[in-house]
Amino acid sequence: MKNRRSFLQLSALGIAGTLSNPSFAMQSAPKSVEFPLGFAGYSFAKFNIDQMIAMLQKLNVKNLSVKEIHLPLNSSVEAIEAAKKKFADGGINVYTLGVIYMRSKEAVDQAFDYAKKVGVNMIVGVPLPELLEHAEQKVKETNIRLAIHNHGPEDKLYPSPKDVYDRIKNFDARVGLCIDIGHTLRAGVLPEKAVKDYKDRLFDLHIKDVTAMAKDAKVIEIGRGVINYPAFFESLGKINYQGMCSIEYEKDMSDPLAGMAESVGYVKGIMRG
Repeated sequence: MKNRRSFLQLSALGIAGTLSNPSFAMQSAPKSVEFPLGFAGYSFAKFNIDQMIAMLQKLNVKNLSVKEIHLPLNSSVEAIEAAKKKFADGGINVYTLGVIYMRSKEAVDQAFDYAKKVGVNMIVGVPLPELLEHAEQKVKETNIRLAIHNHGPEDKLYPSPKDVYDRIKNFDARVGLCIDIGHTLRAGVLPEKAVKDYKDRLFDLHIKDVTAMAKDAKVIEIGRGVINYPAFFESLGKINYQGMCSIEYEKDMSDPLAGMAESVGYVKGIMRG
C-alpha cells in the first residue's frame, strides 16, 4: 500500500498511533480497543538493566516483565532492592517476572520466594507437569498468580494454550495462562480464537509476529508477519481482557531498537484505529 513506507517511518518515532487512514497495511481495529503495553524482559537479553531502562524510555513503554537475565533468582535482598530502585527511578513498572522454568519443587519454591521479594503478584512460568499441584499450593499460600507460558510445536510440555488449559482448568482460579501468540500460531492455532477459548484463565500475553502458520516460521517485526492483529485485538475487546500486552521481540537481538520501535508503533496504531 502507498502509505506503508510512511507508516513504518512514523512507527520508528513511536507516533504511528496518529495515523487514521484506513488504506495502510491492514484494516483498523475498533477505536475503543486499547490495552496496556509492556515488554517481556527476554527482548533485552543482550543488554544490562541500565541499557534496558534507557531503551524502554525511548520506546515510551513503561511496563516490564523482568527476566532473571537481569535479576537472577538467587539475588540478595540488597541486589533486588537496588534493581527495584533503578526501575522506579526510570519510571518502569515491573508488573511480573519470567519466563521462569521450574524443574523441581525447590525451583518452584525459589520462584515464589523471588516474586515475594520483588513485590509482584504474578509469575510467568513453566513448571513441569508433575509439579503443577505443588505450584498450585504455592499460589494458595502466597496469593501470587501463576501464568503458564506455551512455547510452540517443538515444546514437549506446553506447545499450545490448550495444552496448558487442559492441565490446569480445575486448579485454583489463580493458576492460568500467559499466551504467546507467535508460538500459538506456529502450533496451528489462531491467537484470536485462543484468547476467546481460554478467556477465564488468561492472565498475560506475549505478543510478536511470525512469517507463517508453521513450525519453522521466523519471528519478524509486528505488522510484517501473518498474525491478524485487528482480529486479535477485537477478540481481546470482546472478552474484556484486563491484562498486559507485552511485546517479546526476538529479531536482531543485538541491535533491536529500530524493530522494537516499529513494532510498538504498529501495535499502538492498530489499537487506536
